Amino acid sequence: MNLNHNIFGTALIVLSTIMTNAQSSTAKLPGDPTLPSSKANLEKLISYDKGNFKYKVEDYFARPKASAFKISPDGKYLSYKEKDQDKKNHVYVKDLSTGKITKAIVEKDDLIRGYGWLNKKRLYYTQDRGGNENIHLYATDADGGNQKDLTPFDGVKVQSIIPIKDTDFVVVTMNKNNKQIFEPFKINFVTGEMTQLYENKDVNSPIDDYLFDKDGNLRGYSVLENGLTTKTYYKDVQTGKFNLIKSADWSDTFSIIEFNENSKNKDEAYVVTNLDSDKARIVLYDLKKNTVIKEIYSNPVYDVSSISTAGKNRNYELDFISYEGTKGETVPVSKFYKEIDDKLKSQFGDKEFGIVSSDDNNDKLLVVVGSDKLYGTYYEYDTKTKQTKLLYNLMPQLKEEDMAEMRPIEFKSRDGLTIHGYITLPKAALEGKKVPLIVNPHGGPQGIRDRWGFNPETQLFASRGYATLQINFRISGGYGKSFQKAGYKQIGRKAMDDVEDGVKYAIEQGWVDKDKVAIYGGSHGGYATLMGLIKTPDLYSCGVDYVGVSNIFTFFASFPEYWKPYKEMVKQIWYDLDNPEEAKIAKEVSPVFQIDKIKKPLFVVQGANDPRVNINESDQIVKAMRAKGFEVPYLVKYDEGHGFGKEPNRIELYKSMLGFFAENFNK
Repeated sequence: MNLNHNIFGTALIVLSTIMTNAQSSTAKLPGDPTLPSSKANLEKLISYDKGNFKYKVEDYFARPKASAFKISPDGKYLSYKEKDQDKKNHVYVKDLSTGKITKAIVEKDDLIRGYGWLNKKRLYYTQDRGGNENIHLYATDADGGNQKDLTPFDGVKVQSIIPIKDTDFVVVTMNKNNKQIFEPFKINFVTGEMTQLYENKDVNSPIDDYLFDKDGNLRGYSVLENGLTTKTYYKDVQTGKFNLIKSADWSDTFSIIEFNENSKNKDEAYVVTNLDSDKARIVLYDLKKNTVIKEIYSNPVYDVSSISTAGKNRNYELDFISYEGTKGETVPVSKFYKEIDDKLKSQFGDKEFGIVSSDDNNDKLLVVVGSDKLYGTYYEYDTKTKQTKLLYNLMPQLKEEDMAEMRPIEFKSRDGLTIHGYITLPKAALEGKKVPLIVNPHGGPQGIRDRWGFNPETQLFASRGYATLQINFRISGGYGKSFQKAGYKQIGRKAMDDVEDGVKYAIEQGWVDKDKVAIYGGSHGGYATLMGLIKTPDLYSCGVDYVGVSNIFTFFASFPEYWKPYKEMVKQIWYDLDNPEEAKIAKEVSPVFQIDKIKKPLFVVQGANDPRVNINESDQIVKAMRAKGFEVPYLVKYDEGHGFGKEPNRIELYKSMLGFFAENFNK
């Protein structure tokens, strides 16, 4: 976590709302509105989850009463979200000197996805419409006044936001002028005045990343040439010309994190690269001389790609390096952060902790502490007195002693790769009983991985006596480029072999009842669910496909506009449909063409406004299975996108899922 924390992350993934009675309304709805299951049928499904359980679905998936705490830059205010009786999460601001609380941002139909402080008086927040991922950026005063939509354009997606410290400006990249490509704009977040900073003209070779210094000056950019080659350009400040400094295959990494503002050399930057190594590592780089100055940090097993630097008060020194290993790892660098790290480790032991907010002077820090059994607790930390104070427990209803262990695992695939993952084990499994297993392949699939920590899904399943297996199969990120590339053109094939090998490993350990194994996942995980039921029909009892791809051909054809520059890249990751041999493979691993092999029950879930995996993907598989005579429950929400974001929808989803698993595990 960054002490000089970025106010905003890039490429936000969001979900939202548009209609209330969508399950029964059929007017102008996406997809085929005759397909979703009736309310009565879904309630019947829910009823199968019977038992004297200590915890309800709501205990895991009702949003915390308060969350997302942040300190204002001057340290005078504490902001946070608070949920009302209608499940709306409004943003409040508390004056720490007077105790006065003001409602600054009101959540109406659409969810507030992100928010934070722009300066000591003004806040930002982000929203889309109905899960369509066309993000808008809004700003408002801390008292709720002078509220503005800073990007008031239909069908436009804000991709990234960079606040310029000590000014009234942010740099925003968005696809305002061409839906396929993103360009930078400087916006006054008080008046809304906007200036375009640079033109991104070439759709075939667009700029896909911009480099700004702390003052908001454009210093470099990277171009994705013909979808396959990344070219990095750096500006000569004397001539104003952008010179090519690096050309690399799209699958390799040379990415400028930020300038080293601590150095007198204004061309010095922190870079993450794997151009001459398998694992990504962090180096200090001279962009003008185009050479490595020194290596900052590397790890022999895991990619390392994150740093945290201080602000102006400590001359932008490097505080720490962080990466995902078996668990989240932090490597302290600065004397300031080493003292904090030592203090927090002595207090919180082997739990994970991270600094999520601070004032500009780093006098007050907000620290979130968690583990595989602790959802998260906020603490205030005073860097002068070295004292911590409990601020808020996000889920006090979930007792650590009742939660299940999430255990890191490692095994060899059938062709010799080392595969990492996690299994969450209910207490019955630890006591020697063989329990039902839910296999949960992650989304992506490329570059994504599962990590250790509190997971409300796996804990909910454990409360019903089910273990959950999460495998970082080949193509997952974080384990080096060779491991990731080993999964290219193996989606639905060797990537699925790794999942199956993980199930075999779990069974061999004596944890799992081999006759009660289900598969469930979202996005690529939904696709993997369908392929699991097809590829190994006798391995699984049932499956849940959540916003999953069912037809690679229609999936490619329905890409949103801003994905189209990456089509050549996607061909190398998935399959090149213009190549007859690969098109044949793509058909063989497109579930909709292989439904005759599905023998076990299937439950399908979809957000109707999903721009990534169009509702047609779920409609296709439901129609095909029902035509085959299968009774496929189908849950659709017309106020959601690529996953369910609204609390009532999420609770209904998990209640339905638990009922589905209970029905099929108990047959």
